[in-house]
Amino acid sequence: MEFEKLSAPSLKQLFVQQMQKMILSGELPEGAPLPPERELARQMQVSRAVVNGGLTELAAQGFVEVRPRQGTFVADYRRKGNLSTLIAIMEYNGGELGREEIRSILEVRRALEHLAVTRIIRFATDEQIAALGDTLARLAASENPAQAAERAFDFQHELALASGNSILPLFYYSFRSPVLTLWIRFCRRYGIESLCRNTELLYTHLKNRDEAAAAAWIDQYLGKAISGSQQVYGE
Repeated sequence: MEFEKLSAPSLKQLFVQQMQKMILSGELPEGAPLPPERELARQMQVSRAVVNGGLTELAAQGFVEVRPRQGTFVADYRRKGNLSTLIAIMEYNGGELGREEIRSILEVRRALEHLAVTRIIRFATDEQIAALGDTLARLAASENPAQAAERAFDFQHELALASGNSILPLFYYSFRSPVLTLWIRFCRRYGIESLCRNTELLYTHLKNRDEAAAAAWIDQYLGKAISGSQQVYGE
């Protein structure tokens, strides 16, 4: 058996984490100018290369904006951010998402699921739909919430693949980490059986190629998660 080498975060990672923390906590408010790279390096006792690389990464995450001949400023990460920004927010909150982020993820999932299901019913072969049943069977055999969450994600990802939209599976996989967290929470609150039932009903409508029923069921069960009787906000 071989084990991977353990290593501490690099100075650049520590710099990025510290800056993220200061921005997310409000200590560095939106629009605030940052000191020049040389001054940041002096205050944080790192090289200028570390600061430059860290600011480049923070800019890619939407946390800061580099304005030519003006300097670097704290950005509105809700406007400039991307998935890596969401992951940084989760890490800052100890792996948890806030209510607004959870609601937003569920709303995006609802829109994407409508697209996937519509395309499957109209264009997928019977064999492709039947293959989803194999994934559903594995979900039904899950022994714990973590395993059920993994298999529920597998079903959703296969759903995206079967849709024939080449970009949709990439969207689904990008949200894998927060979605798994929410499904684990769902199973702990409402039981693995509830997750299986929701998925099985959707699969039934797919097999029947009943587009209206599938759309209505998506709205119903995700509506319960967003604002109804099966919410997944907080522990």
